[in-house]
Amino acid sequence: LQRVMTFRAVCVFGHEIRGSEGQGHILQRFPEKDWEDNPFPQGIELFCQPNGWQLVPERERPSFFVSVLTDINSERHYCACFTFWEGLDNPQLQKAEASEVDEDEVPGLVQPTQVYAPKSLVLVSRLDHTEVFRNCLGLIYAVHVDSLSVPLETVIGNLLTCFIPVAGGSQRTITLGAGDRQVIQTPINDSLPVSGSSVAHLFRQLGIVNVLYLFCAALTEHKILFLSSSYQRLTDACRALLAIMFPLKYSFTYVPILPGKLLEVLSTPTPFIIGVNSFFRSETQELLDVIIADLDGGTVTIPECVHISLLPDPLLQQTQTALSMVLDPELEMADHAFPPSSTQPSTLKIQDKEIRAVFLWLFGQLFHGYRWCLHIIRIHPEPVIRFHKAAFLGQRALTEDDFLMKVLDGMAFAGFISERGLPYRPTDLFDDLIANQVERIRQEECSPHKVMNHIKELAEQLFKNENPYPAVAMHKVQRPAESPGHNDPKNLAIFPLLDDVTIQLFIDHAAAKLKTAPPVVKAELKGMVPSGPPLEDIVDRHGHVLANSARRLEVVRNCITYIFDNKMLEAKKLMPAVLRALKGRAARVCLTQELNQHVLQNRAVLDDQQFDYIVRMMNCTLQDCSHMDEHGIAAILLPLVTAFCRKLGAGITQFAYSCVQEHMVWTNMQFWEAMFYSDVQNHIRALYLEADGGEQSTASGPVAGGQELLGALELASEQSRLWPTLSKEQQSERVQKEESTVFSQAIHYANRMSYLLLPLDTSKNRLLNRSGIGDVESVSNSYVTNSIAGSMAESYDTESGFEDAESSDVANSVVRFINRFVDKVCNESGVTNEHLKALHAMIPDIVQMHIETLDAVHRESKRLPPIQKPKLLRPILLAGEELVMDGMRVHLISDGREEATGALGGPPLLPAEGAIFLTTYRLIFKGTPNDPLVGEQVVTRSFPIASLTKEKRISVSLSMDQFIQEGLQLRSCTFQLLKIAFDEEVASDLAEVFRKHMHKLRYPQHVQGTFAFTVGQSGKTLVEHKTKDKNQSIKTLSKNLVKSAKRTISRQNVTRKKYSPPTWENRSISEELDQGSLTLSSTIRSSDRQTMSNVVERACCRDYQRLGLGTLSNSLTRSKNEPFRISTVNRMYTVCRSYPGLLIVPQSIPDSTIQRISRCYRQNRFPVVCWRSSRTKAVLLRSAGLHAKGVVGFFKSPNAPSPSQADSTSLEQEKYMQAIISSMPSYCEPSGRNTLGGFTSTHMSTSGRTHTYTSGFPLAGNSRLLAPKHLREDDKSNWHRGGKQDSFQQWEVVPIEVCDVRQVKNSFKKLIKACVPSSEPIMTFHRCLEESEWMCLLHRVLQVSVLVVELLDTGSSVMVSLEDGWDVTTQVVSLVQLLSDPYYRTFDGFRLLVEKEWLSFGHRFSHRGAQTLASQSSGFTPVFLQFLDCVHQIHLQFPMEFEFSQYYLKFLAYHYVSNRFRTFLLDSDYERIELGVLYEEKGERKNPQVCKSVWDYIDRLNKKTPMFFNYMFSPEDEEVLRPYSFISNLKVWDFYTEETLSEGPSYDWELVQRGRQERLAEEVPDKPDTTTPKSQRRIVWPCYDSRSRVVPDAITKLLQVSGDYLHMMYHQVRNPSFNSSLLMSSNLSHQRRSQGVYLPESGVGSSINLAMDRETSTTSTPVAGRPSTSTLYSQFQSTESENRSFEGILYKKGALLKPWKPRWFVLDKTKHQLRYYETRQDKECTGVIELAEVESVIPGTPTMGAPKNIEEKAFFDLKTTKRVYNFCAQDSFNAHLWMDSIQSCLSDA
Repeated sequence: LQRVMTFRAVCVFGHEIRGSEGQGHILQRFPEKDWEDNPFPQGIELFCQPNGWQLVPERERPSFFVSVLTDINSERHYCACFTFWEGLDNPQLQKAEASEVDEDEVPGLVQPTQVYAPKSLVLVSRLDHTEVFRNCLGLIYAVHVDSLSVPLETVIGNLLTCFIPVAGGSQRTITLGAGDRQVIQTPINDSLPVSGSSVAHLFRQLGIVNVLYLFCAALTEHKILFLSSSYQRLTDACRALLAIMFPLKYSFTYVPILPGKLLEVLSTPTPFIIGVNSFFRSETQELLDVIIADLDGGTVTIPECVHISLLPDPLLQQTQTALSMVLDPELEMADHAFPPSSTQPSTLKIQDKEIRAVFLWLFGQLFHGYRWCLHIIRIHPEPVIRFHKAAFLGQRALTEDDFLMKVLDGMAFAGFISERGLPYRPTDLFDDLIANQVERIRQEECSPHKVMNHIKELAEQLFKNENPYPAVAMHKVQRPAESPGHNDPKNLAIFPLLDDVTIQLFIDHAAAKLKTAPPVVKAELKGMVPSGPPLEDIVDRHGHVLANSARRLEVVRNCITYIFDNKMLEAKKLMPAVLRALKGRAARVCLTQELNQHVLQNRAVLDDQQFDYIVRMMNCTLQDCSHMDEHGIAAILLPLVTAFCRKLGAGITQFAYSCVQEHMVWTNMQFWEAMFYSDVQNHIRALYLEADGGEQSTASGPVAGGQELLGALELASEQSRLWPTLSKEQQSERVQKEESTVFSQAIHYANRMSYLLLPLDTSKNRLLNRSGIGDVESVSNSYVTNSIAGSMAESYDTESGFEDAESSDVANSVVRFINRFVDKVCNESGVTNEHLKALHAMIPDIVQMHIETLDAVHRESKRLPPIQKPKLLRPILLAGEELVMDGMRVHLISDGREEATGALGGPPLLPAEGAIFLTTYRLIFKGTPNDPLVGEQVVTRSFPIASLTKEKRISVSLSMDQFIQEGLQLRSCTFQLLKIAFDEEVASDLAEVFRKHMHKLRYPQHVQGTFAFTVGQSGKTLVEHKTKDKNQSIKTLSKNLVKSAKRTISRQNVTRKKYSPPTWENRSISEELDQGSLTLSSTIRSSDRQTMSNVVERACCRDYQRLGLGTLSNSLTRSKNEPFRISTVNRMYTVCRSYPGLLIVPQSIPDSTIQRISRCYRQNRFPVVCWRSSRTKAVLLRSAGLHAKGVVGFFKSPNAPSPSQADSTSLEQEKYMQAIISSMPSYCEPSGRNTLGGFTSTHMSTSGRTHTYTSGFPLAGNSRLLAPKHLREDDKSNWHRGGKQDSFQQWEVVPIEVCDVRQVKNSFKKLIKACVPSSEPIMTFHRCLEESEWMCLLHRVLQVSVLVVELLDTGSSVMVSLEDGWDVTTQVVSLVQLLSDPYYRTFDGFRLLVEKEWLSFGHRFSHRGAQTLASQSSGFTPVFLQFLDCVHQIHLQFPMEFEFSQYYLKFLAYHYVSNRFRTFLLDSDYERIELGVLYEEKGERKNPQVCKSVWDYIDRLNKKTPMFFNYMFSPEDEEVLRPYSFISNLKVWDFYTEETLSEGPSYDWELVQRGRQERLAEEVPDKPDTTTPKSQRRIVWPCYDSRSRVVPDAITKLLQVSGDYLHMMYHQVRNPSFNSSLLMSSNLSHQRRSQGVYLPESGVGSSINLAMDRETSTTSTPVAGRPSTSTLYSQFQSTESENRSFEGILYKKGALLKPWKPRWFVLDKTKHQLRYYETRQDKECTGVIELAEVESVIPGTPTMGAPKNIEEKAFFDLKTTKRVYNFCAQDSFNAHLWMDSIQSCLSDA
């Protein structure tokens, strides 16, 4: 019987007042009783007036809209509401509605005497025919208003008895008896939505992008709210959104028009699509997770907390393009010169269908092939279908797509599968698209016009479905004669009460007539739903599957063949290559296929070694499978792991599943469900094939595609078709067989799950600990919401994350997991309760039985002989270094660095197996690579224990092992990382002991516990250090020290009249002390005289004397012209504990003043002079910053002096500053460049940070104070307090931006992670480096230093006053002295600089290096390393100015954190004296092999090897260096990135030397050394060998240069016409100074090159007037890296019709290229000829346009695979030279 539908009810709603507000109520309703099949929906009155029932003072026009109500059965009711307004006064109101409200209450609401009340005619229907609703209700209103002769009862009676088919494409003409006629067309297929033109209107209102956002939001289950002032627009917009979602159906809250009284619905936690009138916009502003679409304003607002997953990228772009071509066809033609005459878009109704066709096409692309991933688990009595999501995503290569994942997990797709997954049902347009047009979609997707043609075809079918009869008869509907105006005073008649008996007679008569009429029979066209092309073909075309080459697959096959042929040696060689190949999917599939061939009758018994290799390959295969198993690898392996086994003893067999349990896929409920459904499908298919006598299925594994699945769908379709024809007995028999099949499979899977979930050793429940399988049940393939009973969390220890080690807990966990699985699949498969209870009773027995079997297997497996493991190699130890813990067998795992894994070429050196050793000095790993091809190499990785910065526990899954290993990740500030996994033979408590010992060594209680103190000393010596006799008190020592210093040096001033550095350096201070010892012998003992000698020999004092900065004399006879003096005010370290004992202060300032002044500065670090320029006599001062609260605030502290004392201190501070200014020489340049007003430095201006406070007067002796940029105004005023402002006119405060230690600490952490990543980095190295901001910090420090150098060089003195004066201040003043004074660029000078500025002036090495337990919390802050990096950057730019090499800087960078030497321990000289470290006597060392000072060690090594010496050292006198400080000029220090795995760090020289000797002894055990080795060639592996030793150094390279060539260059340089800019461009120009030739450059050439290559600096020219040689360093910054083997000028014939042109040709043997340039000076080559493409070099002949006056033999041709090049040399000799050179290159290759 064709389904028919009538209009359900007609209601008349009126207005009444209840309480203080109006409400609607039903005046009349027809029919009065509910229909039998559907009750009348309640609450319609709220939807008639969504804004509320209100009286209005003026009559409004009639309105019409359709609301949608959804009942409890998800059926939608369409309520068409026609509202008009009737005039009322209060008595009429009472009479009409029988209200009990008193008359005097109404005027409070409305003031006019006559008001208008709304009255609504509502038509309720199950059909959505908006225009029919509008016409019918309009006709009723017209009959009433125009008082037509037709009774209203007749019209309504006819309306309620119109029977309309739901679908079928029929057309029905109806009339209501008022002279009207309407034609209703029903859609051909009711599964396709009817949209009219609503979709087109939605796109016009919101635009393409906004609607796509709403579309994706609706599919991914977000909350969507429409706003509009029009109710009908809200309904149309919601209808349109649902229409474009086809074939998915929206299954959440859907309310197109929400009444104002129900706005609290918007707070629901579930998704919805709701429309609300704009009147309530303010109430929607507080919704934080709702997407709001404003239809009137055309905007879509997405909250910040909402993330909408969009369509996959190519699809999104294609969809937008197609929608644009539909909505705006003129866009494509807009730029055409001759656009077509008319490109108007289609009519709205056609455009609506075209837009829907675009979305239908989109879903065709998204869902094609979905039917190949359906599992049919029951056919009778009703088909039960499940979707294999993982297989669908894996075969479509969309596992990472967030949008599709959410759609497939959504309720809409669940309904789609349950409705459309059926194999036997009617089909529609979408089914046809999926089945027959996927190939067309794939071929046309890149051609928009072909896509457009396809879309128009689909749109035509959609339009035909909605409008099957385009030429319909004309509608004839009566309209009101004229609608009353808003201000019409005429009162229309009140809508009358109708006779319900008359209307009921109409209804009864129609119902009786329908019963007696013959039924209209129209059979539904059911059939088998076609599946479309299989997924495999699609994926193969995109190339996502075949990612491995055939060679790799062959390696896998060969290895398996070797294993089963028992050729274990061959298999072992291939194993690493196989494990690498198994990263690809094709190799994994190949492995499963090969293993399947060796299974006979579900069993394959192996020996121990075969079993071990097979398990390794299975683990490696499963390791790269995700928990979803989207490629089905784990599914194919599941039957194999229960087939491969080995015999352990009598009747005991170990299966492979006990060794492959450590993978997350086994704990994923979705995986087990998919496997179960797949197997059930195969068995049910076999069941019906057997019943039909057909072929039997032999496949036992799950199949997600191919002919077998097609057979299952066909079979299910055929069985569904035959079902009605079977007898009751046959039907029940089939149902029973299917249920038995499901039941038996459930038992089988309970066994399988217990195999893979129960660990071999049930006391170590590793799998359950790691995965927490109790939490996985919420993620499932099922779309049925199950109430999962309980989680497994109660069995977990919430603090430790470990379960109790009781086997019963393990069993209970597994039983609960299997029970949840069984409940799930059996409920969905329709298993009876009796069977389900039997299963629940069976599962604990299955688990317990399996546990007993495993216990026996575990006992026997322990008796197996241990696997042969590599021998542990012993490390070489330093003298005095002792083992704390002997070697523990570990595996060194590869980290994020690719070099050692073979990814960048070379063999895979990691992972390696060996041992970890803990000594008193280092952590050492020594072992051999796992790869047998490089198994003979030794891998060493170590770092000092004191440099450990982070220790982290990790769990490591070794590809060669079946278990997850416990491990440690140890990171060092020497840029090393040890990622180790403990071998299974290492007990966990031993690993914990190792951690504790390591922590104890890393953070000793006191600095005396570090290796530098404990090495070479016995316990007795350590104790003696604490006795008073050995080390006298600091007070006594300091008194004697200062007395002897005063007397000795005052006598010294008398004997030495003039300071001269050479004589000072040649003389010994101890000699002069001996002269004074005659008079002091009675008061000072010899030991004190020795100590005094050491004081004066300290770095500070030696440097002060070298610079001529004063004496220790306090006598009145001191020289008046000495502006500074050496003060002993800090002799007791009472003024400032972090300063040295001797300080340089102005001559005129007494010591008593200094003690008061020091309190104004942080840490009492007051300004002192640390360096003076020998040329300009400008001085460099350093101090800490002023106290943050200012000087006044400081003196108001509890221990502050009185106000008068504070004022006097302020005046003394002012005098101190003035004394410093006065002590400077009068030095001024005519240009005034010694003030910041006249001085402009690009170093500061380029970064936009120039903030200067300048007086603008170029006065003599101007000074600068460098202070932090955030200096407050009151702090600035502290410099000008109390005195005259004039006294400070020569002082400028320069605020600068510096980095604090927290920035350095955080930046260093990121730098280490960038250079030594612990895992494969997500970002590139350079992006990580940029995010660390390390280069920015270097740039800032260098920038400030260069600024100070410029100021000092122009005669201005500078005081650096930053932070506490011991971090950034030390960096800046050290770099300034290094740049300004060549002495500090020598070995002695650099040592002096570090000892003076870093050690004596109190940089906190122990605190910043976190060397003890007390400083552990402060963390490691590499301030000194940052300084060394800055020196490294300067060294790179000026390699001839430093006596020491880059290796010297790396050596210091390594050992300043290694704690091997005492040099960089403790925080100040005061602490070093207290421990007796500062004045150690050289004769006291008992062990001559142990150096306590790093400087002594360097001196000793310098005598043996020149490794610290810079071969290119050739300094210029008084050269001031001005390095580039831009980040683009800075290079990453290779100290951070280089590694030598063959020998470990090369900074402990004895270890490296002994290691090389041992290797040489192993290589040549019997033969003596020969002077001529057999071959100079050797293989250099990245990160294994030391490239610096293999590659020739600079001096060797220089000596290889031909003498003739140098001679030629010399004559060219001597030629006056030779431009010096040519010299600058030559890559050999750096040889000028190394050969001792002085070349004065012409000013033009130098300035041109400087403008191009250097920063534009107005101060780049030295003051002295001689030509600057700093331009010579431009070639060291050249980015051109080329090797010019042979070069010269050749004429080259151009291509067709092009002339001959001279070019500068360069033959590069290294790159195997012949390049040519326009001129010799060019950096960019014009073209490149690859020598690999050259076939021959032959003599040539002149061609047209060839150069004249050149002999014929000078021509030659170069033939390549692409063309023939014609060349012409200057003469025949040069031509032969070129031909021979090219030919030799070809021969060498």
